[in-house]
Amino acid sequence: MKIGDLETKNNLFLAPMAGYTDVALRHLAKKFGAGLTTTEMVSAKGLIYDSEKTKWLLHTSCLEDIKSVQLFGNEPQVFVEAIKNPVLEKFDIIDINMGCPAPKIIKNGEGSFLMTNPDLAYEIVKASCVATKRPITVKMRLGYETNNAVEFAKTLEKAGASAICVHGRLKTQGYSGFADYEEIAKVKRAVNIPVIANGDVVDENSYKKILQVTNADAVAIGRASIGNPHIFAELLHLDMPYDKFETIKEQYEMLLRIYDEHFVITNMRKQVNQYLKGLNVPQTVKLDLLTKQTYTEVLEILQNIFKE
Repeated sequence: MKIGDLETKNNLFLAPMAGYTDVALRHLAKKFGAGLTTTEMVSAKGLIYDSEKTKWLLHTSCLEDIKSVQLFGNEPQVFVEAIKNPVLEKFDIIDINMGCPAPKIIKNGEGSFLMTNPDLAYEIVKASCVATKRPITVKMRLGYETNNAVEFAKTLEKAGASAICVHGRLKTQGYSGFADYEEIAKVKRAVNIPVIANGDVVDENSYKKILQVTNADAVAIGRASIGNPHIFAELLHLDMPYDKFETIKEQYEMLLRIYDEHFVITNMRKQVNQYLKGLNVPQTVKLDLLTKQTYTEVLEILQNIFKE
């Protein structure tokens, strides 16, 4: 699939997810075949104010052949200044978040709240396109409270977006119910730029279904990759061995080379919990694991779990 002048290796991508798609998960997704990965949400305003916490999110993997960063905000000029920041020079694609349903993002008029103001969304994308020759892409939903996905997508295309990723739910649905592939298909038919379909892809059947129904140019997998980055190899039919314990170790140790131990241990808890799904780990063992404070302690418990 082409995004601007960039061509991805395949049409199966890792969807950006706040708090999850850190550099290590993206590294693993690429290792197991993902065609494109994108950072978790980065505050455009945080970049302007030179926030160290914001810059923490900008680490990239040597496997990311195309580097994509996702920004969030609600002011066109702030996006312009952020995009021109030297710390973003290494990124090939600038993705703009207009789909996040998190209350703390919504209350600031950011994320999916921008779908209630197509004129402002247009100005943000237009200003961003003027600020750089790199492709500008957008992650959106079907709408906020009501479905306005087709008209909103047309607005983004008119503003200069090179591609859009559509999650098949309204903001008010959160992640409940089912993603509406028919509505994504309507967006695909309405625009001439690539459309990436997103929502509820968890296995071979759902992957085939979303492609068949939406006719999308690519598919982005989000939650199903947490605790199973090997899903890309599975769906792409790549013959790649998978050792879950070694994969968890690799994720921890890559993060520990970049961040302090306390941050890594606490940040990885929610991901480890997903890795352990279906392994019938006793609750007492899981609770012990998820309350440990050092990697040495965590590793010892994980070794015992996988040895059994």
